[in-house]
Amino acid sequence: MRSAELARLAGVSVRTLRHYHQVGVLAEPPRDTNDYRSYDVHDLVRVLRIRRLAALGIALERMPELLDDGADADGAPLLDELDRELADHISRLTRQREVVARLREHRAAPDLPPELAPAMAAFAAAGISPDLVRADRDQAVLVSHLVGEEGRQHLAEFYRRLSAHDVVDVLAGLTERFGRLDAGSDDQEVDAVAEGFVEAFGALVTELAVSEPLPGFDRAAAFLGEHSADLLRPRQREALDLIEAGLTRLAGPDADGPARGA
Repeated sequence: MRSAELARLAGVSVRTLRHYHQVGVLAEPPRDTNDYRSYDVHDLVRVLRIRRLAALGIALERMPELLDDGADADGAPLLDELDRELADHISRLTRQREVVARLREHRAAPDLPPELAPAMAAFAAAGISPDLVRADRDQAVLVSHLVGEEGRQHLAEFYRRLSAHDVVDVLAGLTERFGRLDAGSDDQEVDAVAEGFVEAFGALVTELAVSEPLPGFDRAAAFLGEHSADLLRPRQREALDLIEAGLTRLAGPDADGPARGA
């Protein structure tokens, strides 16, 4: 039979047959006088066995020993290994589904760390500017990556506290004023916005910076500054510098916490 007929009978494509030849699980048959490959029923059985092994998740590269050892080959060790691999894969998929469920619950972006999804949803619901929510999301993604698993839990606690119902409305009002800062804003308004942030959130930042220092935050600070510089107007950057200075004074010179970001 020709390759097209073999492929049809086995339920594969001709390209798949060629791939089997390339990786060495199916020997290339002799060619007939017209230079076509000529297969027989033994090749069909071989392809059907390959498909069965592939359906179990066995890589093509591991098949020759199973295909060539005959019916008496002991497949138990390989099946045990496959079972462990499948169990691990199922565990990973289960964890992925849990993350997806958390993100869907809060209508969060897929790229957002799931621990921060409730806070971002609370920020959006409180009426915080979408531009500032997006900027905070990007910064949260950056910091969450740089501080690692241990620091991520501290970061999530900070955002949880910041998004509490008795805090988030205050945050929304201040971020609205922050969002309006532009070249027409005078020094008094810039100072007032910065003082408002420090007064409203200084105690919270100080508490978390001292009791739950954020590991590795200093590595992220420079990147956060660069990120903010590209997004904020000059007057907003001035306010942010004043906020950082005020929070640093409250937290103390040795504190290592989430004192950056508006």
